[in-house]
Amino acid sequence: MSDVFTLRGPVKKDRPAPVSRSVERRSLDGATLGTVELEPTIFGIEPNMAVLHQVVTAQLAAKRSGTQSTKTRKEVSGGGKKPFRQKGTGGARQGTIRAPHYPGGGIALGPKPRKYDQKTPKKMIRLALYSALSDRAAESRVALVDSFDTWTEPKTKTALGALSALGLEGKILVVINRGDAVAYYSFNNLDHVKTIDEGEINAYDVLEADWVLFTDATLPRAKEDN
Repeated sequence: MSDVFTLRGPVKKDRPAPVSRSVERRSLDGATLGTVELEPTIFGIEPNMAVLHQVVTAQLAAKRSGTQSTKTRKEVSGGGKKPFRQKGTGGARQGTIRAPHYPGGGIALGPKPRKYDQKTPKKMIRLALYSALSDRAAESRVALVDSFDTWTEPKTKTALGALSALGLEGKILVVINRGDAVAYYSFNNLDHVKTIDEGEINAYDVLEADWVLFTDATLPRAKEDN
């Protein structure tokens, strides 16, 4: 027998092919305008839970302010004079009353201002977003309207009426573009609705929402090769 062994690296998991899914395209009054096929590579993949966890953890870490701070022994005022002579007292020698073991002294190994940002590859961020969108699409939690162009002035009542007509409940993420200023201000006073620019949509906000509402202009599609 040959004593030669074949060394193999970790086996890559074979993920299933993207699934085709569709969504009803409706107007703001709830009328059905047709059906739109969602991009399978964005809304039809199997969610990668490991990547989702890593990217969401990095997003939450980046939100931390990192401004906590404590004073070390050199930053606490006072204590410049030696409290008592070096020898002859019967006690341990001391150089300052601002040492960490004294009341009012400095803090040993305490927190200092720092950044909690984690570097995450762009491919992982994109995969996490597609995994989150696929999860919502698999649960039929993706909604699509033609546009918000019919709204001429900001009104919270109008926004509530549209959400009711579309049958959207719970936490709702509305994806808008820069031209949807009226829609932004209409949804702005609703605690259960969050608006986000199409270029800033991320995995955390998608997972936090019960529904994700797109317009024709903000619905993600496959990029065409030039």
